[in-house]
Amino acid sequence: MRGVIVEESLDDNRVINLYRVASVKITDDDDPADRWHLYTVSCDQEDALKIQSHLKPGFYAHFWKGDDVLVIFNDRHFWMSHFDEKTWTPAILHGLAQGVPEEQLNFLLDE
Repeated sequence: MRGVIVEESLDDNRVINLYRVASVKITDDDDPADRWHLYTVSCDQEDALKIQSHLKPGFYAHFWKGDDVLVIFNDRHFWMSHFDEKTWTPAILHGLAQGVPEEQLNFLLDE
């Protein structure tokens, strides 16, 4: 599976060492305090699920393989189809309830 992990979403950024990092992107916000560090990683499903216990409330990580998308919050995870946005609804509603801005709940794949 491939995935995206936001360093700022983690309670301990050393967790990233569990994954094979393919690339790192830093957002270009003017204020360095507002920049996010986005890690594109690869792992198996079991390792993907390990991130759950390290995510802060209000953040998520997502992983994918083909059409299958796994969205992981600190307290739940959801399986969905990338090409069937109707399957995204439970994860979107959960994210909104956790305070994730709606525009961040698009689950885009970095392929």
